[in-house]
Amino acid sequence: MAEAKAPARAAERPLSPHLQIYSLTWTMAMSVIHRATGAALYAGTLLLAYWLVSLAVGPRAFAVAQDLFGSVVGRVVLFGYTWALFHHMAGGIRHFIWDFGYGFDQKARFALARATLIVSLVLTVLVWVIGLSVG
Repeated sequence: MAEAKAPARAAERPLSPHLQIYSLTWTMAMSVIHRATGAALYAGTLLLAYWLVSLAVGPRAFAVAQDLFGSVVGRVVLFGYTWALFHHMAGGIRHFIWDFGYGFDQKARFALARATLIVSLVLTVLVWVIGLSVG
């Protein structure tokens, strides 16, 4: 009678890498932030929808929405939404560049990751400076 093989011991199986092995890189951080900003855009879009609905409902509802978004907390949330929008867009452009097969060497990956952060911050501040100076 043939003897059945014993299952492989757990110690012989390959182990998945974990956070003690990985060191955080710019590309990894921007990937995580890209996903987080994508999720934040969902919440921000709900706020935008609330603002538009309040506009359609009437002056009283719109005034409440304006007071909410005009408060310090409201402006901080809107600033964060603006940054999330620009950061997610810049991250999408970075991925678009990669889709064409460019920017895969270490120096280019680092430069694109840093540019994603810098461009998103500069555009956010620029939009807010223009918005506050016009309004």
